[in-house]
Amino acid sequence: MTQHLQPEQLMIEQQITDFVTAYQKLHHTETHWRSPVIGVADARDPLYRELKEKICPGHALPSEIVPGAKSVIVFFIPFSEEIINSNISGEESSREWDYACIETNQLIRDLCHELYRTITDMGWHASNLPPTYQYDEKRLVSKWSHKSSAYIAGIGKFGIHQLLITSQGCCGRIGSVITDMELSPTLRKEEEYCLYKRKGICKKCMDRCVNQAFSLQGHEIVYDRFRCNEQIYDKIVPKYPIGDGDACGKCMCGVPCSFTNPKI
Repeated sequence: MTQHLQPEQLMIEQQITDFVTAYQKLHHTETHWRSPVIGVADARDPLYRELKEKICPGHALPSEIVPGAKSVIVFFIPFSEEIINSNISGEESSREWDYACIETNQLIRDLCHELYRTITDMGWHASNLPPTYQYDEKRLVSKWSHKSSAYIAGIGKFGIHQLLITSQGCCGRIGSVITDMELSPTLRKEEEYCLYKRKGICKKCMDRCVNQAFSLQGHEIVYDRFRCNEQIYDKIVPKYPIGDGDACGKCMCGVPCSFTNPKI
C-alpha cells in the first residue's frame, strides 16, 4: 500500500535526506554515511503507554515532552560499509567506529536543531532532544528512547542483540523529533527481520558479543544491559583521546543484519 503524504511531510523527509547527504562535505568529517531511513510514529500510539508502564518505567510519553504531541519524526543514519568492516576484528572498537559514533551524534544534534527551526518557523512546536546520554545511570534505562520510537514508527524491528534492524541494517545512530504537527504515521510491518526470530537460525550477534551480554533461556532471549555497559566503560581503556567515544558495536558488525534487512 502506498501512503499519500502531505507536502510538509515530504519536505521534512527531503530535508533530512539532504542534510545527511551534505554533512560530510560541509563539515569535513572522517565519517561517511549511507542514505537515512525515515519514519513517523503517531505520538498517541498505545505502544508509548505500554513502554512507559510495562517495559521502561520512567520513560516519557511524547506529550510529556511536547504538550499536545501528535507525531514523532524518527531517522536512522547508517554508517558506511568501510566503518562497519573496520570494527569486526579485536575486542576493542576501532578508531573509525569511535569517530563515527562521535561525529554521528553531532550530526544528529545539528539535524534535530534544523528540524526544530523548520517546524517552529511553520508555527508548530517541536522537541530538540540530544541523541544520547539521557538515561538513568543506575538502572541504565533511557528517559526517552529514540530506538523505541524508531520501532513504533515502523522503520525497523529488534534483533536478539536488542538493536533495531532497518532496511539499511543495524549499524548506525538514531534520532527523533516530537512535534504537535499532524503527520502520517509510517505503516508498521508484522514480520520479524531478525533471522533468529524468523527462522530460529543465525545467533551470530551472540557469538560476536565480547562480554557475553546475551543468552538464551530456552527460546527466551536474555539481555544483560549491565554487562554491555561494563564492556564499554569498565573493561576497555580508550586508545583514542577523542571525547565521548564510548562505543563497542561488536555484536552488530560482521553479522547478516549489519548492512541490510536480511529478510529482504
